[in-house]
Amino acid sequence: MIEPNPKADLLRYLQEARDALLWKLDGLSEYDIRRPLTPTGTNLLGLVKHVASVELGYFGDTFGRPFFDEEPPPWWYTEDAEPESDMWATAGESREQIVGLYHQAWEHSNSTIATLTLDAIGHVPWWPEERREVTLHHILVRVTSETQRHAGHADIVRELIDGSVGYLQGKDNMPPGDQAWWEGHRSRLERVAREVGNG
Repeated sequence: MIEPNPKADLLRYLQEARDALLWKLDGLSEYDIRRPLTPTGTNLLGLVKHVASVELGYFGDTFGRPFFDEEPPPWWYTEDAEPESDMWATAGESREQIVGLYHQAWEHSNSTIATLTLDAIGHVPWWPEERREVTLHHILVRVTSETQRHAGHADIVRELIDGSVGYLQGKDNMPPGDQAWWEGHRSRLERVAREVGNG
């Protein structure tokens, strides 16, 4: 019988979500990774930047292990930060910088996860006082959930850009079907929606 290892299980699912999110940038131009494709501006590179900041905050500041030794970047969660500045990359922020920051966030987070026990206590500085105290287990679940959520956003954004779909590289998790099959499938769903909606 395999011995249970909850920390390893949680980290594996977090890493799958990280990999899925970054994979959605592969093969795209600078324009396409920055394109806002929803009314609120959701874009691929911004999702990566946001999730990097989420990891650095939750696995860093929450457990007294801040990532930024000195002054944090202007988009960091400070009182004078521009709203939504963690959700998009400026012209001066390259793909390499943002992806590099995300990889650094992984290392920083993984170090926190390896060092602490799942019942280690941390304090989320930006939460209300009565809810600030958390365990590493709680934060691992929360960050994995948030990363998976944003990887799902990235799935949809990438499909809107070039039709590319799939769960992970080499594991698309999609039924077989060519473009004609998918067009027929979509048309069928549209017919049903109209039928029920007009019903």
